[in-house]
Amino acid sequence: MHIAILTFDGYNELDSLIALGVLNRIPGLRVTIASPTPTVRSMNGVVIESMATLEEAGDADAVLVGSGVATREVVEDRTIMATLGRLDPARQLVGAQCSGALVLARLGLLDGVPACTDLTSKPWVVAAGVDVLDQPFYADGNVATAGGCLASPYLAAWVVTRLVGPDAARDALHYVAPVGEKDEYVARARRTIEPYLPVAVS
Repeated sequence: MHIAILTFDGYNELDSLIALGVLNRIPGLRVTIASPTPTVRSMNGVVIESMATLEEAGDADAVLVGSGVATREVVEDRTIMATLGRLDPARQLVGAQCSGALVLARLGLLDGVPACTDLTSKPWVVAAGVDVLDQPFYADGNVATAGGCLASPYLAAWVVTRLVGPDAARDALHYVAPVGEKDEYVARARRTIEPYLPVAVS
């Protein structure tokens, strides 16, 4: 199974790379940074190579839209948005981290669906016609959003739970959680995403 993390110039390292690190703990998953260019530079100057194209992301089993300081420019790029128009919650999981919710809103994937985002991005997402919740995670069917950089493990746990199962999500989070707080950390993550899981996987 392929999980693509959409990552653009000006990306937030915490949003893209924490999710990448958690998801890559799961055997059998192919997790990629998908970008419109061969390399992307973060908001803090960290340059990474793309591992997949945006076109390939359109065929992934799950797609997470990362956040960054240039998201408003991304949604005005007709070529990028036309490519991302292939994203389809009917056949794949689609999630967004922080300002990534603006991308989903502009794609029409949050019509009638509230979302989570960070405080800086909230006015942009509200202006796009989306109700913003004061909580770290929300999902409706196959579409999920997370707000706040350190909410990215919740988004990753939701994807793993949906694609592989709750035990795999628990093990991945337990591995990365702080020593001495592992059980508490995993339990909190579980409480956060559980209301939004299908009964079959909760």
